[in-house]
Amino acid sequence: MDDRPTRGLYGEAEQMAKQVSVAGKTGLRGALGRMTISALAVAALAFPAVAQTTTDNRVAASTDWSVFVEDSPKECWSVSAPKETVNTRDGRVVPVRRSEILLFVFYRPGANVQGQVTFTGGYPFARGSTVSLEIGPQRFELDTEGEWAWPSTPEEDQRIVAAMKAGTDAVLTARSTRGTQTKDTFSLLGFTAANDDAATRCK
Repeated sequence: MDDRPTRGLYGEAEQMAKQVSVAGKTGLRGALGRMTISALAVAALAFPAVAQTTTDNRVAASTDWSVFVEDSPKECWSVSAPKETVNTRDGRVVPVRRSEILLFVFYRPGANVQGQVTFTGGYPFARGSTVSLEIGPQRFELDTEGEWAWPSTPEEDQRIVAAMKAGTDAVLTARSTRGTQTKDTFSLLGFTAANDDAATRCK
């Protein structure tokens, strides 16, 4: 079963980048998030061999988290891939094909973006659905658009980042347009160091 869009992650990223010019219509948070999650950033994390030939913007790594920096415009982010992924439909585990699955927090001083949490599940989320983010006893909801999900406000970003610093893992549960439920578990080992590094580099 394939839960990825026909165009794939890179085509989706290209399409999203084109929407940045209409930030006034679609909302600043969504536009900035789409612009930062570029195909190049995804390739650098998921395919090291590609990263070595296309970019050197990975500047640090701390346990399960990496730090990336771009200079034009200035932006920094910490990012990680899940340690465990479970896909189910009707209560049964099913095999699915997904694009890159990433959780990250980014900073963009030129746009006054400080610690925006973003998740991409590697498939289009069900229309109108939310992503559940659990960190220990705390639970948060992320709004979705296409393959991407964000907290609804900067204040919620801050609460999630604080919980991530205090937690050991983050579990994100979502639903695809095909009805598949996905549960992705991210280790938070090294998150505090990586996030603080990204924040410092983008002061």
